[in-house]
Amino acid sequence: MAWWGDADETRVLIAPDHDTNGNGSGNVLSLRHPKTGNKACYLYFDEELLELHWFKQSYGSWFLGDYVCEDGRLYTATPVDPVFILLPIFDEARMKKKDDPGKFRQLDEILYVQGYEGYQQLASIAEKSMQIVCDFKEVGSAKFFRLNDSKVLRWLSYKVS
Repeated sequence: MAWWGDADETRVLIAPDHDTNGNGSGNVLSLRHPKTGNKACYLYFDEELLELHWFKQSYGSWFLGDYVCEDGRLYTATPVDPVFILLPIFDEARMKKKDDPGKFRQLDEILYVQGYEGYQQLASIAEKSMQIVCDFKEVGSAKFFRLNDSKVLRWLSYKVS
């Protein structure tokens, strides 16, 4: 899904308004969708993760000043809790077997997912957000994380409420 590769093409994007100093740039990341595992697009902007969707009607265009966006595509960026996106890779990383709770791993090891370099850009928010659902240990200056099933269930119950 490389629709963002042509940066010269004007598109309509509906996204949360961020109070910026005019820079307004973010990074488009390819990450695995937490439910399907398929490649999905996300916008990482100002320490916030937004999921990108696009819609296209059969007939339609956008008039943007003196420019006409002929295909009528509309892109939306909606905030998503990074824990939802990171849960599957943290689950895989602990290498859990039956009654064994799994292994503690360093964040950079967990965020290395072959074919998905975008996870490594999420290191700062991953460290903050995953402490809610993980056990962690500090050894010197290094932090090690392991997903905790009971913390995940409590977090999910809170999200449902």
